[in-house]
Amino acid sequence: MRSLVTGGAGFIGSHLCEALLKEGQEVICVDNLGSGNFENVRSLTKNKKFRFIKHNIIEPLQLIEGKIDFIYHLASRASPKDYQEYPVETALANSVGTDRMAKLALAKNAKLLFASTSEAYGEPKEHPQKESYWGNVNPVGVRSCYDESKRFGEALLMGYHREYNVDVKIVRIFNTYGPKMRIDDGRVIPNFITQALENKPLTIYGDGTQSRSFCYVDDMVKGIIKMMNSKETGPKNLGNPKEFTILETAKLIKKLTKSSSDFVFMDLPKDDPTKRRPDISHARTLLSWEPKIEFEEGLKKTIKWFKTRLHK
Repeated sequence: MRSLVTGGAGFIGSHLCEALLKEGQEVICVDNLGSGNFENVRSLTKNKKFRFIKHNIIEPLQLIEGKIDFIYHLASRASPKDYQEYPVETALANSVGTDRMAKLALAKNAKLLFASTSEAYGEPKEHPQKESYWGNVNPVGVRSCYDESKRFGEALLMGYHREYNVDVKIVRIFNTYGPKMRIDDGRVIPNFITQALENKPLTIYGDGTQSRSFCYVDDMVKGIIKMMNSKETGPKNLGNPKEFTILETAKLIKKLTKSSSDFVFMDLPKDDPTKRRPDISHARTLLSWEPKIEFEEGLKKTIKWFKTRLHK
């Protein structure tokens, strides 16, 4: 089997490349290294079945010789800090980039999985969120470059599926964490861990009662692969249904790092969702998948990795 992974040097993408290689697949990793990091895949370059291509998928990709069985399309900035700084690039990666991957899938008769997002639900009026929920998204807000381009990517791929019979798979990924996240990523887990390890104040936006559901990256990658190997089209929620408030998360990270940090409260960013929790009933029944790694266990592994990075 031969897989192409866009965004393959990113956080989730690099873990996915590693997992596919362990399965014995050939892996082509495509990344422009905008938010990805070559260090995430450097060790994989020793494997003859791995190939790295530095490329922005917004631009035409030279036709890759030979067959491609699977295309995992993960290329996009995913941190609010990032995509609000690069809104046009983000919107195009999930629209033009998705169109280019759909055309490649059509030419290669490949299965195409699109990494959509829980942000498609916006500020949800349904809790937990089922795949049937249409969402509550601000189409012109500061987060819309990401939210709406992911929603458009889903719509575009369903068009290719209905008109050209492209075998597409859509997953909506909820908050994921683990080793290889960028220290300056800007999302809550990297922020808290970095601040705690440096004994700096932990920055809590809002009053800390807003909630998230955190899934460890190894569990997420297994879910993505299971979706690709299934007969499902989706969309399917992938995430951990166990919910934590931001303040609970901060206190747990402070405890695990044995930090002396205080808590500092700041205004909640515009359009930042106040709650997020996936209904994974479909993933459980149709994919035989659910997260296995408990939050505290996953945090310990993540903190250990962050310690090595900070020392460097």
